[in-house]
Amino acid sequence: MAHTRSARKRIRQAEKRRLINKYHISRMKTAIKRINEALKEKDIEKAEKLLPLAQKLAYRAAAKGAIHKNEAARRVSRIVKKVNTAKLSVQK
Repeated sequence: MAHTRSARKRIRQAEKRRLINKYHISRMKTAIKRINEALKEKDIEKAEKLLPLAQKLAYRAAAKGAIHKNEAARRVSRIVKKVNTAKLSVQK
């Protein structure tokens, strides 16, 4: 256990940050999972409707420092690619 006051404070701060990061990451992952579920059910309209929210949450998590900005961009890119591919396969 930490002995100095500053070390105890660091532990408190780290725990607060961990919970905030967990919150942002969890919301982002849930939004992405909902899109994937909609795509599995072949519900393209629902997936397209959920896409802006997932993008927003990914970029917000990056802005808050929970994830790296390139990770947010990669996740958004992959989910947009899935939605577009599903849209094209339905059109054919």
